[in-house]
Amino acid sequence: MARRKRVYDKPVHKDSRYDSQLVAHLIARVMQSGKKSLAERIVYAAIEQLNEKSDSIDPLELFNRAIDNAKPKVEVKARRVGGATYQVPLEVNTARSESLAMRWIVGYARGRKGVPMHRALANELKEASTGQGSSVRKRDDVHKQAQANRAFAHFRF
Repeated sequence: MARRKRVYDKPVHKDSRYDSQLVAHLIARVMQSGKKSLAERIVYAAIEQLNEKSDSIDPLELFNRAIDNAKPKVEVKARRVGGATYQVPLEVNTARSESLAMRWIVGYARGRKGVPMHRALANELKEASTGQGSSVRKRDDVHKQAQANRAFAHFRF
C-alpha cells in the first residue's frame, strides 16, 4: 500500500512573452508569496540582460542552454536495506532534472547578496550557459557522488 496520496502532474502553462514552458516554470520558481507580476519582471529583465553584450545570440537560446547545462543526469537517493542506508545512484527523469536545474540556478542567484535579483539571475544564467557557475558545479558534484556510489547500483528497485 502506498503511504502517500497519488501525485498528479499540474498542467504547465506557457508564459505570455516568450511562449515557453521553461520560462513559465522559472517564473513560478522565482515567485515568492504569490507575487507573480514581480517574478515576471525579474525573469524577463534577466533574460533581456542576457542579450546585452552580444546581439547575435537569441537570449532564449542562452536561457535554454543554461538549463541544459545545469540538468543532472543521475542523482543519489538513500535506500534502507537490512538496517543499513545506502546512497543508490538513480537516473533522473526529464521533469525532475529541469526542476532541479531551476532550483539550483534560482537558489544560487538568491545567494548573491548585494546584487539585484534580476542581475544575479542573469549572471547565474550566463555562467551556466557557458558551463561554469555554481549550479553547474552542483550538477558535477551530484554526478561525482553518483559515480562514487555506483557499487550500490544493484540496490535500485
